[in-house]
Amino acid sequence: MTKNKGFLTILVVSCTVFFSNACIMIVELVASRLIAKHLGSSLYTWTSIIGIVLAGIAIGNYTGGRLADRYHPRKTLSLLFCLASVACVTIVLLNNLIGEWMWLWYLSWPVRVFTHVTLVFLLPSILLGTISPVAATMALKSGLPTGRTVGEIYAWGTAGSIAGTFLAGFYLIATLGTINIIWLIAAALLLMGIIYYAKQWVLYVWAVIFALLMTLGMAPYEKAVELGGTCRLREKHDPSIIYQDETQYCYVAVKQLSKEPDHRLFLQDKLKHSEIVLSEVDTLKDFYEQMFAAITHHLAGDKTTLSTLTIGGGGYIFPQYIGRHWPGSHNDVAEIDPGVTKAAIAAFGMKDDAGVNTIHLDARNYIDGLLADRQIGEETPLYDFVYEDAFNDYNVPFQLVTKEFNDKIKDILTEKGVYVINMIDVLDKGGFMPAYLNTLRQTFPYLYIVTQNAPESFRSTFIITAAKVPVDVEKGIQLHNTDIDYRFFDNVQTEQIAARSDGLILTDDFAPVENLLTPVVKQSAIEFLTHRYRSLAHTHKQEGNFTEAINNYRKMIETDFAVSVEACNEIGILYAQLGKLDKTIEAFKEAIDANEKIKPKGNLANVHFSLAIALQSSGQPKESLEQFNLAISGFELELAKNPTSIKYLMLLGDSYASKGDFPKASEYFSKAVDQDPFNVPNHLKLIQSVEYAGQIQSALTLAKRAFTFYTQQGQQQAADLMQQYVERLEKKK
Repeated sequence: MTKNKGFLTILVVSCTVFFSNACIMIVELVASRLIAKHLGSSLYTWTSIIGIVLAGIAIGNYTGGRLADRYHPRKTLSLLFCLASVACVTIVLLNNLIGEWMWLWYLSWPVRVFTHVTLVFLLPSILLGTISPVAATMALKSGLPTGRTVGEIYAWGTAGSIAGTFLAGFYLIATLGTINIIWLIAAALLLMGIIYYAKQWVLYVWAVIFALLMTLGMAPYEKAVELGGTCRLREKHDPSIIYQDETQYCYVAVKQLSKEPDHRLFLQDKLKHSEIVLSEVDTLKDFYEQMFAAITHHLAGDKTTLSTLTIGGGGYIFPQYIGRHWPGSHNDVAEIDPGVTKAAIAAFGMKDDAGVNTIHLDARNYIDGLLADRQIGEETPLYDFVYEDAFNDYNVPFQLVTKEFNDKIKDILTEKGVYVINMIDVLDKGGFMPAYLNTLRQTFPYLYIVTQNAPESFRSTFIITAAKVPVDVEKGIQLHNTDIDYRFFDNVQTEQIAARSDGLILTDDFAPVENLLTPVVKQSAIEFLTHRYRSLAHTHKQEGNFTEAINNYRKMIETDFAVSVEACNEIGILYAQLGKLDKTIEAFKEAIDANEKIKPKGNLANVHFSLAIALQSSGQPKESLEQFNLAISGFELELAKNPTSIKYLMLLGDSYASKGDFPKASEYFSKAVDQDPFNVPNHLKLIQSVEYAGQIQSALTLAKRAFTFYTQQGQQQAADLMQQYVERLEKKK
C-alpha cells in the first residue's frame, strides 16, 4: 500500500513538473513571436527572452523553495497555478500596451528590447518557476528516497521543457497562433489549480473573470472585438487587414490601403516588404524594385529569356515582373517560409501561372545543394542575375552576408552575371554596409551602389550590384528611371565607405550583423517617434488646432534635426493660416537655414516659393523677388530630370506669374496644358497669364479653343466655365 502511494505521489509530482516546465518553454518560444511584432527578431530579442526567462525561473525556484517550507504544498500549488494563469493573461495585455509606449523608443535598442521583454515576461516566468520546488517538496515529505526522487523530478522537468519546445516550435505556433496559445496555457494552468485544490474559492472567482477576459480577447463577435481592443486584450481591430497568418517563421499580413484602386501592402512581422496596385502590376512601387528593374533591363540587353534567382520571395512582386517581361525565363525564388508564398498567392495577386519556381529552403542550403550536385557531375543552372531580398533593418541572416556565401554566389553566376543586393543602412554612421562592401570586394572586383536621395542620417535603402566584369549600372538607371530621385556612388566613394569597416571581413566564424546594425535600429526608433509626432500634428491640423500642431512639429525637430526642413515648412504654412506673417517668414527661413546643415542638401524650391509669397504679402518686394528666382532655379533643376512633369511645369508657371512675368508663365502653363488638356485649372491659369500679359485677343482665342475642346469631350460643366470666361474677355476687349 505504501509502495503504491509512493508511486502515485511521484507520478503526480512528475506530471506537475513536466507540465509546468513545458508551459515555461512554450511561453518562451511564443515570446519571440509576440516581441517580433514590435521589435523584430534578432540576437537582441532572443538574448533578452532567454535571459529574462532563465532569471524568472531562478527567482521562482528560490521563492518556491521558501514557500514550500512554510505552507501546505497542495494548497500552495493550487494558488501558484492560479497566479501563473493570471500572469499569462497579463502577457497579452502588457505586450499590447508596452508596444505603444513612446518613452521606450528613447532608449538604446538593446535596452529597449530588454525592458520590453522584462516587463512582459519576467512575472510569468517567476510564477511558473515556483512550481517545481513546491512539487518536489511535496514528494520528499511523503517519505520517498531523496536522491532518486530529486533525480526523477529533474528528469521529468527537463523532459517537459523538451516537449514544450518541440510542441510549440513544430506544431502549436503554426497551428494555433501565438495569442491563442497564451490563452490556452492560461486556461490549462487554471484547470491545474482547480485539480490540485478544488476547495479554494479564489480559483472560481478567477475562472469567472478569466472567461470574461477570454471572450473579449478571442471571441469573433463585433462587440467583443471592439471592447477587447479597447482593453488591450487583443490588438485593435484593423479592417484593412485582409489576410494574416502566423507561420513557423514570422507573422504575415496583407493590408489593403484602398479599394479603388486596389492598393495593398505585404507585411512580415509588421515590417513592410512590398506594395502593389493590382490593376497596375507593372508599376513598381518600391525603390529597390525600381532599381532591380532598371539594372535588369539594361544589363539583360537583347536577351528574351533570363536565368534568375531571387533570395527571399516576400510579396513576389519582382519575380512576377521577371516572368511578365521575360516570359519563359528560368525564374527561381528561394523562400524559406511556405507561409509567405501562401500569403502572396492568397491575397497579393500572385498567379499560379506567374512563371515562378519557388524553392522552400534557406537560400544557403539551396545553393549548397546546387554546388554539391555540380561536383558529382549533374547539370545545374547558372544565373544571369541573383537578387538578394532577404535583409531588413531589424534582422539580417548572417549566413547570407559572409565571404563564404559570396564565393558560392559567384560560382552560380554566368561570366557576365551580377549579384544585386537590397539592404538598409544609415550612410553617415552605419556599420553594416562598410563591412559588407569590404566583404563583397574580396569576391567581386566591381561594386556599384545607388540609394535614395535623402539626408545621410536617415535610414535608406541601398542597392549594391556586385559583378565579375565591369558593367554600366548608372547608365541603366538613367535610361529606365528618369523620374526617380537617386544618388549614385562612384568607385572612389564606394572605396571610402568600405574603408570605414577598418578591414572587417564578415565570415561564417565572425559576422556580428546585429552589432553592425545598431545605428540602423536606433535610427528606426527615431523615425518611429518623428512619425508619431507627424501623425499627431496632422490630426491637430485637421481639427483646426494649429497651435498644438506646431508644438508637435517642434517635437519632430527635437527628436531628429534631419526632419527640420519638413517640419519648419509645415510650421510656416500653419502660421500663414493663423495670419502671423512674421512667424511665417521666420519658419520658412529656419527651414532654409536647416537645409544648409543637412547632408546632402535638399532642393528647397517649394520653401523658397512659399517664402517669396510671404515676403510679397509683407511688403518686401526686393527680398520676395530674390526668393522667387531661387524657387525658379530649383524647379528648373527638377524639370530637367523629368521634362514632361506637369507638376513642375505648373510650379514654374506659378513662380513666374507671381513675380509678374506673365509671358514666361504662359509658356510653362501652355506646356502643361499640352501634357494634360483635360485639366481645367491648367487651362484657366494659361488663359489668365496671357490676359494679364495684355494679350486679350490671344486669351480670348485660348478660351474659345478650351470651350470647343470640353464641348467635344462632353464635359459640359467645364465648357460652361470656359464660355463664361469667353464672355468676360469679349466685354473686356
